[in-house]
Amino acid sequence: MSRLLSMLKPYSYSIFFDFIESYLPSGFLNINPDDPIMVKLEELMEENDQFFSASDLILMKYLFTSKRSMQILGIAPAELDPGFIMKTIHPDDLHRLVLGREKMYKVAQEIYAAKSGSALMSFTLRFINPEGTYNNLLGQAYFFHSTIPREAVFIIQVVTNLDSSVKTNPDGHWYVGNDVSLFKFPDEKLLQMGSNLSDREFEIIKLVASGLGSKKIADKLCLSVHTVNTHRSNILNKTRKATIADVIFDFKNLGLL
Repeated sequence: MSRLLSMLKPYSYSIFFDFIESYLPSGFLNINPDDPIMVKLEELMEENDQFFSASDLILMKYLFTSKRSMQILGIAPAELDPGFIMKTIHPDDLHRLVLGREKMYKVAQEIYAAKSGSALMSFTLRFINPEGTYNNLLGQAYFFHSTIPREAVFIIQVVTNLDSSVKTNPDGHWYVGNDVSLFKFPDEKLLQMGSNLSDREFEIIKLVASGLGSKKIADKLCLSVHTVNTHRSNILNKTRKATIADVIFDFKNLGLL
C-alpha cells in the first residue's frame, strides 16, 4: 500500500447518504455547520485531505461545497464554479476534463429522461494547488434523480487529494456506470480501474484515433504492419469490442482520448 493511502483513515461513505437525507428537502441550501453530520463530515474531510460538494446538474450549479476546497484548490467554497475548474486543470488533462464533462451531462440527461435512477462517475485529474504545483485529485461523483424539492439530477462529489506515492492506472483512473457500491473510500484496487491496455496498445489506439492506418502507425513506431495488426487484435480481445472504432468511441466517452 502506498504511503498516502496507509496514512488516510477509511470511513463509510454512508455518511454522505445521511447528508442527502438531511439536506435534500432544502435543495442542499441553508446547510447548518453546527449540525452533527456536518461537524463529522468536515472532520473527515480534514483528516483525509478531501472536500465534497452538492450540485444540480440540470441548473449546472454548485449548491454547497465543504471547507477544504480552499486548501486543495485555493478557492473559497462559495466561489467554486465550473469556470474555475477549467482554469486550474493541468493542460495535459484538459481534453479528458472536457470529454468527462460531456459524459457527465449525458449521464445526467439519461437519468432525468428516465425520471429515476442513479449512477457513478469516478476519475483522476490533475489541478493546480495554492502553492502553484499540480495535485492528482480523485473525483467520485454520485448522481441521483429526485423530485424533492424539485425535479432534478443532483450530484454528491467527493474529491480526494492524492500524491505521487499513490499508484493509479497509468492512463488515469476512471469509471462510469451504475455500480454505486464503488462510491466508497478509495483503495488501490479502485484506483487501478481504467484501461487495461498496455502502453503500446494505448499508443496505437491514440494513433488510430488521430486518423492513421496500420502502415503509417508501423512506420511511425518502427514496427512491422503485422505487429501493429496483432496489437489491434489484442485490443479487441481485451476490450471485447467488435471494431477499433467501437473502442475509440468508448474511450472518448470515458475521457481517455
